[in-house]
Amino acid sequence: MAGQQFQYDDSGNTFFYFLTSFVGLIVIPATYYLWPRDQNAEQLRLKSLRRVHGRCLWYRLRLMKSQQSIVPTLKKAALLFGWAVFLLLAYKVSKLDREYQEYNPYEVLNLDQSATPAEIKKQYRILLLKYHPDKGGDETTFLKITKAYAALTNEQSRINWQTYGNPDGPGATSFGIALPAWIVDQKNSMLVLLVYGLAFMVILPVVVGTWWYRSIRYSGDQILINTTQLFMHFMYKTPNMNMKRLTMVLTAAFEFDPRSNKEATIRPTDNIEVPQLIRELGNINVKKKEPPFCYPYSLKARVLVLSHLARMEVSEELEEDQRFVVRKSPALLQEMINVGCQLTMMANSRGGFHAPRLVTIENCMKLTQMVVQGLQESKSPLLQLPHFEEEHLRYCISKKYKVRTLQDLVSLKDLDRRSMLRFLGEEKYDEVIAVLGSFPHITMETKLQVLDDEDSNNITAGSIVTVTVTLTRKRMADMFEKEQESSPCQGEEAANTEEAQADTSKAKTKVWQNKNKGAKKTAKSKKKKLTKKKATPAPAKSKQANGNVAGNEVEKQTTSTSAPAKEEDDEGSDKGSESEEGEANKDSPSERDEDSDKQSDTEVDEMAGDDEEEWEALQQSIQRRERALLETKSKITHSAYSLYFPEEKQEWWWLYIADRRDQTLVSMPYHVCTLKDTEEVELKFPAPSKTGNYQYSVILRSDSYLGLDQIKPLKLEVHEAKAMLDNHPQWDIPDTEEEDGEQEDSDGIEESDDDDEDND
Repeated sequence: MAGQQFQYDDSGNTFFYFLTSFVGLIVIPATYYLWPRDQNAEQLRLKSLRRVHGRCLWYRLRLMKSQQSIVPTLKKAALLFGWAVFLLLAYKVSKLDREYQEYNPYEVLNLDQSATPAEIKKQYRILLLKYHPDKGGDETTFLKITKAYAALTNEQSRINWQTYGNPDGPGATSFGIALPAWIVDQKNSMLVLLVYGLAFMVILPVVVGTWWYRSIRYSGDQILINTTQLFMHFMYKTPNMNMKRLTMVLTAAFEFDPRSNKEATIRPTDNIEVPQLIRELGNINVKKKEPPFCYPYSLKARVLVLSHLARMEVSEELEEDQRFVVRKSPALLQEMINVGCQLTMMANSRGGFHAPRLVTIENCMKLTQMVVQGLQESKSPLLQLPHFEEEHLRYCISKKYKVRTLQDLVSLKDLDRRSMLRFLGEEKYDEVIAVLGSFPHITMETKLQVLDDEDSNNITAGSIVTVTVTLTRKRMADMFEKEQESSPCQGEEAANTEEAQADTSKAKTKVWQNKNKGAKKTAKSKKKKLTKKKATPAPAKSKQANGNVAGNEVEKQTTSTSAPAKEEDDEGSDKGSESEEGEANKDSPSERDEDSDKQSDTEVDEMAGDDEEEWEALQQSIQRRERALLETKSKITHSAYSLYFPEEKQEWWWLYIADRRDQTLVSMPYHVCTLKDTEEVELKFPAPSKTGNYQYSVILRSDSYLGLDQIKPLKLEVHEAKAMLDNHPQWDIPDTEEEDGEQEDSDGIEESDDDDEDND
């Protein structure tokens, strides 16, 4: 049996194969993931946003970053260098000589494949005289010649050569290791062990440990666990939190502490610049000694947030710190909302403490809007628009226009809007209208039902109520277009109504007296008809449904005489007698049974149709939920317009149900992050345990804009729950049916026995 032989690469050729493969495994995936994407697409996107967002801080910072950043260039250079090394190694490998060559005795003897035995013997003697060691020849070459001659002349050697490729027969299996021999050399053993020890016992554990200890400090939303615990402590301590207290809790987050976050910085100049800002801002509770509000990092972050809301100018060094604080604030406020929801659920399930009030959670949402727009709580929403200053608001809130919100500004006619904003030039006015047109206009539709119930519209005590909210986003510019389209139509309608009023006034002056007389006569005739036709409700319904037709008949009757009225009375009496006769004929039992059967069949058909519709609706809702679970929507919706926010912000929304009378949450706020055009959201909550009527509110709040929140009333009528049946009729099986079933089973067993016998 052939043995096995392992040998290292002494020549270093196979090591290049290994090195080429290793470099290729690194360079090819790195190029796919790290090569800078098409910069032209980003430039085109920014160019399309310039008309609306050109004055925004994040837009100007993005342009500066794209011009000054050298990271894409460094990535390209590193990847190109890797490809150069890979191609160089591949070229080197292609030029290497093949170490393994097939053994051919004819090549050793310098003969053709068709040589005869005489020619082989003659050539062997010539080479023997030339390479024999006794005559000064090479011993190795002599051994090769002898081996080749034996392979061609000796029968056994020839069979071995043809079978195994070697005249000596099967040799040892050789495995080459693509590493140079000096690695396993005894002289270099200590150096190799040192490298292995550093790589696998020092560097790798340090890298993994650093990543692990850093990751366990953060939650899934990349918020420090200590910050979440801090928010929970203060929301538990003060359930009713005003805006000033909320700002203090926000700026006490550990993200702003340099000891917990390396991005946060404390500068030596803070001792000079921060007190100056405190004096300009006024009372911000500097003397409060409650930790951590009294710590320097918390005080600095609070001053920077308040100066951002006041739109105050700060130095360049503080401006960089201010951008960092403002950039972190929306995510921290979202974490605070999540903490408030968790405490509310704990209070509802366990009790024992007060849940955060609704005003606390809504203040978190409102503070997010204020931070994104850089506005204080008491400021007008109109200051979100460009070129609007405090002194310009007096033109808007005058007695003539009374514009206080963005919706009021949109509802104005174009001429009035231009007249009110005459302090702006033509270019500035066009920019304001373009920005206002990019703001969102949301329509909200709600549907209340109890899923997985026989009567989905009947809400019983303790049932799970599902409110399906359909949100549709449009732009404010669509409202402008509708206004422009409706304005000429409204003018035409006004002219037509004026002409119609004029014509009717003329007609009234001509036939005023006759019309009253006709009305009196028709009233008398109607009274007579009602006394005679007691069992004919169908004609009355048709008259009520066709009100215009009835009105036309009344106008015709104003010019008629009393004779046609009498004829109508006679006809009505005849019809009444006919109907009475028909009813008398229907009193027979067979006809009554037929009518009852028809009514029962129609009722069964209607119930079956309702069941099918409910089943289809249930299946559609299940499929919709499954699709929502499987598909992942992008959170890139629409870029929010924010003049002072340092990074691009997407339009997101909060949707929830609340009891504003009791100031409590009914359903937890749902963060809508995927609303581009239309979004459907399901809000679920348990119905109250007591019967009665309840008034809730479906609330939609933006996390980017002030003044665009919506509140829609939701009425809830709770009934008593149905009593559970101990013995349902469908499980009451008569004794006869059980006996019949047992008899059928026994018959089936006997038949199977007979079949088995037949088969045997």
